[in-house]
Amino acid sequence: MPRIKSESQLKNMWKFPGGLSEPGEDLGDTAVREVFEETGIKSEFRSLLSIRQQHSSPGAFGKSDMYIICRLKPYSFTINFCQHECVRCEWMDLSDLVKTENTTPITRRVARLLLYGYKEGFDKIDLTMEELPAIYTGLFYKLYHKALPENYKAMRGIN
Repeated sequence: MPRIKSESQLKNMWKFPGGLSEPGEDLGDTAVREVFEETGIKSEFRSLLSIRQQHSSPGAFGKSDMYIICRLKPYSFTINFCQHECVRCEWMDLSDLVKTENTTPITRRVARLLLYGYKEGFDKIDLTMEELPAIYTGLFYKLYHKALPENYKAMRGIN
């Protein structure tokens, strides 16, 4: 049976940057903003990697909670972290992150997912984003999905 970590133990755990979306803010924009606020690193959204859903979490204000992990491309590697949110902040080799006990199960799993993506190709794990027109004139939505081959994107009929 897994050990339940106390809240004080979790405060010093390695984790990926994260936070809440602002009203009307897209997932990728939230990830880019939160990474910048916590680390000082500017980045670009690349894909969704995973979605965790849980219910009855003490920190979720009585709501069901979704934690969405995005893959970003950094524009710099120099860290200037927020000392109000982080005790330490550093780049870590994914193979070291997978092995450390000072992290959460979700961080270890996502590190393994990223190692797999680097080795086998991110097309195996990424959920890409495509903006499509909504049924309401002038409105659009974002659809996250595994990438379609080009010949299926333009497909009109079945041969």
